[in-house]
Amino acid sequence: MPKTRSRKSPTASTTASTDDADLLASEALDADADEASPGPLRSESWITLQTRQAQRLVTGRRAEDGTPGIVGLTRFAAMLRPLWNAARADDPWADWWLLRVHDAIELGHQELDALLEHVNRLLKQMPNVSVTVAVSIEPLKVPLTFTNPYAFRGAYLLAKFDDLVCAVLTAKHVAMVDRSSAERLIADGGRQVRRAYNAALGYRFLGITRDDARLMTARIKEAEAQMGALPPDILDAKLRAPFAPEIARAARGMSMSASAVVKLRKSKPAAVESAPADGATGPEVLTERDAAASL
Repeated sequence: MPKTRSRKSPTASTTASTDDADLLASEALDADADEASPGPLRSESWITLQTRQAQRLVTGRRAEDGTPGIVGLTRFAAMLRPLWNAARADDPWADWWLLRVHDAIELGHQELDALLEHVNRLLKQMPNVSVTVAVSIEPLKVPLTFTNPYAFRGAYLLAKFDDLVCAVLTAKHVAMVDRSSAERLIADGGRQVRRAYNAALGYRFLGITRDDARLMTARIKEAEAQMGALPPDILDAKLRAPFAPEIARAARGMSMSASAVVKLRKSKPAAVESAPADGATGPEVLTERDAAASL
């Protein structure tokens, strides 16, 4: 009996070939999806200022010829950089300073809110007279290129002070407050901003961690002499600023690496380069005594 040879159906062959092609295409798409990923996120932010009083607190003032310096927003943000990096590296004193900065900013907002409420109440006290708060015909737009949340919160405080100045100058213009009262209100508001910015002063980077503090190494004694004894809740990391950075996993249970020490020392927290004011150039060094004199 002759052998019979089976023949493949052309339809079946075409179907199998199509399925294989679809499978290969799907695998290629999956591979591309694994390799491709969204790029880094970028955003733009800026603060729009209406008044010269607020503008002067962007750059602050250099300390020279016996005149105390004033910490502006630019210098404040620069001082926060080493604080932020050290807090991430488990430096308990940096954590403590960030908490102090947070509390100072919150207090500044409360005081400015109270001043604004007082002035707005004055502007609304005359019946049948409506007054809108004055704004600049050419406001100043300042870009904010910060790397940590507390620099932005410092900018929000400055923006609120700008609102206060607009309201006070409007009240003065429509005879709701006299000149001396207006000057006093603006000075009180500016003092709240400067006090918050000064809260970043006084920190000294020593390259220490919480493990060093628990072991009471020689550097801890130096830190206590320069910055004071740590509250227990700060040392145990039970109390941290709400926007403090997450402590790096590598920092837990070990001292800071030599490369991190070099990087933070280069940031010079005690003498930070600030944006020059009134055309001046060069680094500005502002001590806590100067800051107290400027308030």
